[in-house]
Amino acid sequence: MFLTGCQLGALGFDYGEVYDERLGGETTAFAVGKSSFELSARNLDTPLRRAFEVGDSFFEQNWVTAPASTKARDGLGPTMNALSCSSCHSHDGRARPPENAEDPERGLLLRLSIPGPGGPLDEPSYGGQLQDRSILGVPPEGRIGIIYRDITGIYPDGTKYSLRGSTYSIEDPAFGPVHPEVMISPRIAPSTIGMGLLEAIPEEEILALADPEDADNDGISGHANYVWDIRNGKLSLGRFGWKANQPTVEQQAAGAFLGDIGITSSLFTEENCPAVQTDCSEAPNGGKPELTEDRLEKVTIYTQTLAVPAMRNTEDDEVKHGARLFVQSQCSACHTPRHETGEDHPLEPLRGQIIYPYTDLLLHDMGEGLADHRPDGLASGTEWRTPPLWGIGLVETVNGHTFFLHDGRARNLEEAILWHDGEAKESRDHFMGLTLEERNALLKFLGSL
Repeated sequence: MFLTGCQLGALGFDYGEVYDERLGGETTAFAVGKSSFELSARNLDTPLRRAFEVGDSFFEQNWVTAPASTKARDGLGPTMNALSCSSCHSHDGRARPPENAEDPERGLLLRLSIPGPGGPLDEPSYGGQLQDRSILGVPPEGRIGIIYRDITGIYPDGTKYSLRGSTYSIEDPAFGPVHPEVMISPRIAPSTIGMGLLEAIPEEEILALADPEDADNDGISGHANYVWDIRNGKLSLGRFGWKANQPTVEQQAAGAFLGDIGITSSLFTEENCPAVQTDCSEAPNGGKPELTEDRLEKVTIYTQTLAVPAMRNTEDDEVKHGARLFVQSQCSACHTPRHETGEDHPLEPLRGQIIYPYTDLLLHDMGEGLADHRPDGLASGTEWRTPPLWGIGLVETVNGHTFFLHDGRARNLEEAILWHDGEAKESRDHFMGLTLEERNALLKFLGSL
């Protein structure tokens, strides 16, 4: 059910439930420049600040081929997508997609799998992720092929719009044709702010937002993903990744080190070398594991404690109007504005914080237009985790672009909204039915986050 502005007013619209200047609670950083996503949580003590700085160095600096005199950072590859975490997460921000197959832009990768009896399996010759770079003497697996197409449409008020569709493929495969049933899922590197705060939201609070059978008949039926927690040896709630396929910040970081840079750790001990890739399996490594426990811990702390930038223009009348429209359009049904972190997170500064990430961390069916047709845990081929919106208005400042969605196909926030379908179809249609002035107000609200 959609509420009119008058109905919202009659209910006593509470801006405090929708936004607060301090989006990250006491961790919030008041910064609006290119370094807006690079700052530590503002409430860290001295030992945690030191750990943050050490983790920052391993996040920012390039890894090198083994053997090398730089023992702390050798073991790159043998195959990989990037040389460092910051290659894709520039300034801890969001990557932009390549314009074509020849564009060297880092940050878009292709997840690969084939159907299996108990769920998806890695592609036999290319593994679970296409590695388009490699060290000397080892062939890269192939290149990302990408074709864009224009999709035109028109608002009810007569305003025309254009969306950018995309098709992906593997070009120049080095180890023969890919499996005929391969499932390809493009994933863009998102910003890394506020991840520890999302980790600190109590599981029961997230599950309370789930409605897998749509019991309230509002057309929205979010559900949780449960994935294997390697450290704890059990199934745990998925919170991170485009399909909520990682349970903790540590496992997300360790998985990215292996999948994107080819760096092993205690959580992911084996190199990315499918059986047919003999040069890969015979290449030297940087030790076992290449990322020590201490360094993994520091990178995890760094990622957990990156500050969320403050919201801007909170008293602007158009921003306030946009916030009301955000709720009125039911965007807040999945992009849940307000949460409170629990008291049991290992890092004390993240406990007991009132935060505004605009996510329920649940999986939702987003329709055929955004489908990758690749299951991931309990996520189907049409389902995606609700991405947080905090910091979204600073992406252009930090990273110099406005590309959004899981593969960066949307060229701005308006296009991202128009791609919504499935469970979000009614909200999208409501947005389309607004006046131009109202649509601009809602977009200005998003731009203030």
